[in-house]
Amino acid sequence: MSTALTTAEHDRLNGRGLSTRRWTSRKGQTMRGTQFAQLTAFVAVAEHRSFTRAAEHLGLSTPSLSQAIRYLEEGFGVRLLNRTTRSVALTEAGEQLLSHLSPVLDGVDNAIDAVNAFRDKPAGTIRLTVHPLAAVTVIAPLVARFSADYPAIGLEVSVDLDCKDIVNNGFDAGIHLGNSIAKDMVAVPIGGKFRLTTVASPAYLERHPMPLVPEDLRQHNCIRYRWDKDAVANSWRFTKADDQIEVSVEGSLTVNDHDLALRAGLDGVGIVQLPEASVSALVAEGKFVPLLTDWSPWWAGFFLFYSSRRHVPVKLRALVDFLKKESKRVSEH
Repeated sequence: MSTALTTAEHDRLNGRGLSTRRWTSRKGQTMRGTQFAQLTAFVAVAEHRSFTRAAEHLGLSTPSLSQAIRYLEEGFGVRLLNRTTRSVALTEAGEQLLSHLSPVLDGVDNAIDAVNAFRDKPAGTIRLTVHPLAAVTVIAPLVARFSADYPAIGLEVSVDLDCKDIVNNGFDAGIHLGNSIAKDMVAVPIGGKFRLTTVASPAYLERHPMPLVPEDLRQHNCIRYRWDKDAVANSWRFTKADDQIEVSVEGSLTVNDHDLALRAGLDGVGIVQLPEASVSALVAEGKFVPLLTDWSPWWAGFFLFYSSRRHVPVKLRALVDFLKKESKRVSEH
């Protein structure tokens, strides 16, 4: 089977920029479309440090991408990447090439966005890595409205408990807890604060006394939700006026999945504390009973973050502005 770039793959690579721009190798050969495609492929592999992730990001097959890099190295007469079965690293020559290419390709991206600014609506796909609770409380309620406002923008959402490295994993942006976001990222607060609600099913309360103060939870089976991989799941926060307390709770189930925590609570396994938005409908239906309502704490909310090392594409700027507007609307209500 041939691993050369197909016409479609060639077009996808050249679609990032201006394929008619001339490039000249050290041998004096004029470099047009194919060479530009190979350079684009090289930058993707260098940034992702993975042929597989770079191929997924570019919409190519991994063998075709590998072949493009091989042809590029043969054309230059030097090795640009050191490959092992588990990793990809830049050689000194590769580091030099990347340092010169990145500003050029950024300029190409800026040129494309400048043209896209004349469109009626921004277009393209935005790849997001999103915390599970943010997926429920921020993204899910807004998807329909965002799609209606920007029908030419597609959202590709990966729900991840860990705060991913968006640059190396090929994401345009992420939504996560503020303390998990790297310092070199641009972080925008979105969604506003949200209230945490402590609830239990009627079946559970038939077998156990109603807790009247937060300390009573020490006598109950609590379903502990782990917010991220480093969070301590056995401490629940409560706020009443200016009073703030933490209660160490125990239970037979600790999870890092929102839906599993919700299901266990509905099945009467124990008491659960989750965002109000994810349980309010179930409270209204009588499937959950709210507990300690005068002690319901507020959570600081989530942040949209993206790399400060690149310009902000028009499509991402549209999402940032949309979420800012929605956050302001929520806070005003």
